[in-house]
Amino acid sequence: MADAPAWFAAQGWAPFDFQREVWAAMAQGRSGLLHATTGSGKTYAVWLGALARRQPAAGLQVLWITPMRALAADTTRALQRPLPALAPHWRVAQRTGDTPAAERARQDRRAPQALVTTPESLTLLLTRERAREDFAALHTVVVDEWHEMLGNKRGVQLQLALARLRRWHPQLVVWGLSATLGNLDEALRALLPAPAAAGRGVLVRGRIDKQLVVDTLLPHEPGRFSWGGHLGAQMLTPVVQEIERSGPTLVFTNVRSQAESWYQLLLNARPDWAGSIALHHGSLDKSAREWVEAGLKAGSLRAVVATSSLDLGVDFLPVERVLQVGSAKGVARLLQRAGRSGHQPGRASRVTLVPTNTLELVEAVAARRAALAGRVEARTPPEAPLDVLVQHLVSMGLGGGFEADALFREVRSAFSYRRLARSAFDWALDFVVHGGSSLQAYPEYHRVVWHDGRYRVPDRGIALRHRLQVGTIVSDASMQVKWLGGGTLGSVEESFIARLKPGDCFVFAGRVLEYVRTQDMAAYVRKASAKRGIVPAWSGGRMPLSSELADATLAVLDGCRQGDWLDPELQSAQPMLQAQARLSKLPTPKTLLVERYRSREGHHLFFYPFAGRLVHLGLAALLAWRLARAQPNTFSLSVNDYGFELLGAGPIDDAPLRSQALFDEAELLH
Repeated sequence: MADAPAWFAAQGWAPFDFQREVWAAMAQGRSGLLHATTGSGKTYAVWLGALARRQPAAGLQVLWITPMRALAADTTRALQRPLPALAPHWRVAQRTGDTPAAERARQDRRAPQALVTTPESLTLLLTRERAREDFAALHTVVVDEWHEMLGNKRGVQLQLALARLRRWHPQLVVWGLSATLGNLDEALRALLPAPAAAGRGVLVRGRIDKQLVVDTLLPHEPGRFSWGGHLGAQMLTPVVQEIERSGPTLVFTNVRSQAESWYQLLLNARPDWAGSIALHHGSLDKSAREWVEAGLKAGSLRAVVATSSLDLGVDFLPVERVLQVGSAKGVARLLQRAGRSGHQPGRASRVTLVPTNTLELVEAVAARRAALAGRVEARTPPEAPLDVLVQHLVSMGLGGGFEADALFREVRSAFSYRRLARSAFDWALDFVVHGGSSLQAYPEYHRVVWHDGRYRVPDRGIALRHRLQVGTIVSDASMQVKWLGGGTLGSVEESFIARLKPGDCFVFAGRVLEYVRTQDMAAYVRKASAKRGIVPAWSGGRMPLSSELADATLAVLDGCRQGDWLDPELQSAQPMLQAQARLSKLPTPKTLLVERYRSREGHHLFFYPFAGRLVHLGLAALLAWRLARAQPNTFSLSVNDYGFELLGAGPIDDAPLRSQALFDEAELLH
């Protein structure tokens, strides 16, 4: 690695100890996980280690896996920077869903030495008949932002792809990169071959002193600050003032509809900012997203309202401030977004929380305390999901075919399937061969057949449909939004467009649009004369409060009950919290607060477990069913991250509640 320190010196840099540690481990052919602060130099730690392992052989040698297409271009530029000095004959390319067909064909004719891609595109490459030859020279795989995939089925899909690559290359070196993880040992094991992963990998921690500042914009009139609130429009003036006195600013929201609304709010408050503020989320057209990213890099934009589309990895050095509108939902997400500012070693990262209701003031204190204490959420890999396995069997049937026994051993080498029973594997195999017990009468579900000693996919139609649907991200069907005169704005869900009538106005891509017609699976629009319109809502956009942040919030409320009002956010929330304590009770970590109320709507029960939206959804359904079984009633359910409401049409018998029989753990699975 003598050339890496020399290149660092030429840039005016000095390698950190953790970078040298990674270089040494990779030179020994060892795999591992690098966990270091955002902006501390993780990319060059593993990239220069991979370059040191380069071989004279032609063909693809390094795979760089990124969780988002938006990161691919930025990552490619970063990887290309040292090539003229260290590997002048190497070429780095990217292959994602945004890559044009001509570029993909060019890569097929002459493979790059390094390829930046996504889990879905990697799986597509593995479905080729000649996949093993395409990866013949591969020696290193880097999984960027591993924490984003570890706890979901995209990570499982990647584990299966790595299992296939390891079968071809037993000495394959795999490194994961992460900045926000609470279960590092498990995250490392998930990258390595199971079941004997223990002790094989190297866990490198980049301990770089980096100042983190988490503060809050306080409401001017805290006594009138609402308990509920989604948009937080009453905080518009403080947000505008913060942007005015700061450099380039990222304004994060949690959902695309809120990003669209806040962009309109800022533009209406400051029309003179037109052209210097922008909007960025995953449903916008690629050209619009690229224009915004280029403006951030150049420092020409005053502010960008964004969702998680700008959470990860992209290096925007000019960004000075990060504002988070509403709850961050988790400590890891808060740290990730804070890292978008000061994205360089030695620079402080600052995130300013913009609460939309009183409890988010409390949550801001909890988030700051948890972040500074390093209490980051763990991401637990899913355990043997059969839907991902079924998809993988079809992919491998396309990629040259497979033998059942050999593929079973290969799948079991993936961490999530290390305990997979042969009976479960055989069930999945039967499902792709015969359609299982319920779909066997339909020929399109006989996707894999036994042919010439291997299971293969012989039907071209099935092969085409499978390749078009590879992946584990589930979403509603979307439609492109196009101008009548030509040009694409992006895409919205078909279910939203279906509710519109010609002449209806809606807000999208930062504009108020008039819906004209639907034709050829596209919604055609023109600029609306109206100043307001409906904001589209995307399904699956709401993120639940993490358990760590919920627990920390309860602990803060318990402190308030005992007289701890030292934080400025708590002083601002004090009038509302004291009113709650006077009229009812404050929840604590050891008690469940339940409130009763009767109105013209019916009989209300409010529960405050502080366990997050998804848990509350399940609890509300379970408790309503148990109450109705004990005494017939009709319930309406409403949930948020802090609690849930059961609204009964008739009186609710609270005897099961008082005796706690309502919370019996028996028959939960049933």
